[in-house]
Amino acid sequence: MAYGMVAFGTAFGEEVAVKDVVAEYTEDVERVLGYGYDHIHRAPAGVGLTDLAAEAGRAALAGAGVAARDVDLLVLAVTDITEYLYWDAAAAVAHRLGLRRAEAVLVDQGCVGGVTAFDTVAGRFATHPDHRTALVIGANRTAETYWNRLDTNSLLFSDGAAAAVATRHAGSLRWLASHAETDGRYADFFRMDVGGAAAPFTAGAEPPTTRDAWDVMQHFEYDTERFSAFAQEINDRTARAVHRACKRAGVTEDDLGWLVLLNDNPRVLTEQADLVGVPAERTNLDWATRHGHFGAADHLFVLAALHESGEPAAGDLVALAANGRGMHWASALLSW
Repeated sequence: MAYGMVAFGTAFGEEVAVKDVVAEYTEDVERVLGYGYDHIHRAPAGVGLTDLAAEAGRAALAGAGVAARDVDLLVLAVTDITEYLYWDAAAAVAHRLGLRRAEAVLVDQGCVGGVTAFDTVAGRFATHPDHRTALVIGANRTAETYWNRLDTNSLLFSDGAAAAVATRHAGSLRWLASHAETDGRYADFFRMDVGGAAAPFTAGAEPPTTRDAWDVMQHFEYDTERFSAFAQEINDRTARAVHRACKRAGVTEDDLGWLVLLNDNPRVLTEQADLVGVPAERTNLDWATRHGHFGAADHLFVLAALHESGEPAAGDLVALAANGRGMHWASALLSW
């Protein structure tokens, strides 16, 4: 099963320099600045995840010249909590875009969802021979009531959405193969302990916060060797996902023209690129430091930027790779 992408759309929060806002989020200013990000994007009050997703989706459909009635499938990948609980954000976005007959699928696997969404589209196309057109959207809108966009992790989170129109018979940017794997030992990392069925919200209580990187370190009993081994495992399994996707497509990492990773901090992104064997200038390193991390939207944003730049040559192989809470690892291989 193969398909390709024919148009992209994006929606950004307002761009701010990290140095200008870091003191709003932490007293440990030098540590956060040391991650190496220049800017992040913050959506204004009243702009939610589905607002950003609908804006990006609308732009992608317009760019492709595709009418809402012709969309067979919408896949929405999200990272953070959406505007409401007991609510399907994918269905809400489909309604706002006027997709009256399309199936809407919500992918909620943290930051890896923007990569596994490609596999979701491939699966639906394979099992629904009449499907011709899909709209894939990745979106992130940081819920700052529950966690700190600059101080929860070593990635600095931005608000925005990116979308792509995928069609069965597109001649370029074609999906070739995917690989995904999960290790549930780490499922409790970055969990919010209050608000679910096990511990509901309590009236009058202080808003809960998610677990953060310090809780991850506590899990490893602040043993630097164990924590370093976990960080290395994240990188190794990201590279392994790329290897397995390439193997499925009958190619090797040496054949790759581009590698798109999470918009991680430069140190981590460079380490992962080195493991795969792709030079930093053929990755999203510069884009990541300029814009920050958009969660599940990272890869679609970078693909949109590459598409606009015209840099990739026809036939270039592009590997997408990510890890996300759960823990999940995934890779998808595209042919430009």
